[in-house]
Amino acid sequence: MAAITMYELPGCPYCAKVRSKLDELELEYDTIEVPRSHGERTEVEEVSGQTGVPVITDEDNGIDGMHESDDIVEYLEETYA
Repeated sequence: MAAITMYELPGCPYCAKVRSKLDELELEYDTIEVPRSHGERTEVEEVSGQTGVPVITDEDNGIDGMHESDDIVEYLEETYA
């Protein structure tokens, strides 16, 4: 199991942006596909306090439920580039 977990929805352009950065930095990560219905996204809501995606957690750096693709990309660049 990787330290980074990404909650995503297939076809989401914001998720694709984060996934591209993770791949560019050659980071290992797990993905969890969330349901299309926001009302059924209980797992990501428990982690982040909201139902939007993408959301990442990074156990190695104490990141629980970071959301907003621009913030995630900036975090990944600052932490792993």
